[in-house]
Amino acid sequence: MTEKWRKMIIPIAAIAVLSSVLFFPREQTDLVSEERGQSLFEPKDPLLQMEEIEPPVEQVTEVVTVSILVDVKGAVKHPGLYSLQEGDRLLDAVQAAGGYTEEAETRLLNYAQKLQDESVVYVPVVGEEPPTYEQPASSVASTGSNQTTKVNINTANEMDFQTLPGIGPSKAMAIVKFREEHGVFSQLDGLKQVSGIGDKTFEKLESLITLN
Repeated sequence: MTEKWRKMIIPIAAIAVLSSVLFFPREQTDLVSEERGQSLFEPKDPLLQMEEIEPPVEQVTEVVTVSILVDVKGAVKHPGLYSLQEGDRLLDAVQAAGGYTEEAETRLLNYAQKLQDESVVYVPVVGEEPPTYEQPASSVASTGSNQTTKVNINTANEMDFQTLPGIGPSKAMAIVKFREEHGVFSQLDGLKQVSGIGDKTFEKLESLITLN
């Protein structure tokens, strides 16, 4: 290289070095490096930098149970007043009273019958006609002189029969069972053929029942 070219290149190189120092200071270079490092390792999305939020606590719905009092009488091991739950069945009341005695007549009992507050469950002995207890007012329709619609003994179900005076769950079930086995009634006094319905009971029913 000639002396002439050497003299021209050296000043140019010096100017280039000086320009890089002036236009790219060390602080700016470090800042760019830091920003690049942050973009690689630290996400800038503010949602990703939020503190961890605890999951919401599930609300537990409290189940409210309603207690009812049922009087269990007759051929059970431990007759008495028992606290049961609304929706329990007649069988639950009998089990609460220790179960049946050996003399109990259970064929006419409706085990599936739902119990209500102030209900009476009576288990008769064999050959006994169960006494009639007044059912809670909320569970049966009005009877006697307040009853305007007669009960059709050929189409009524157990609940319909229980709206009649002197007819409890056992007798209502007996009437339906008798009708299923022997056919519809041809006369009103045919009810007296049903076990548990005598002349006195029929006298109370005659003006409140019909065949059609």
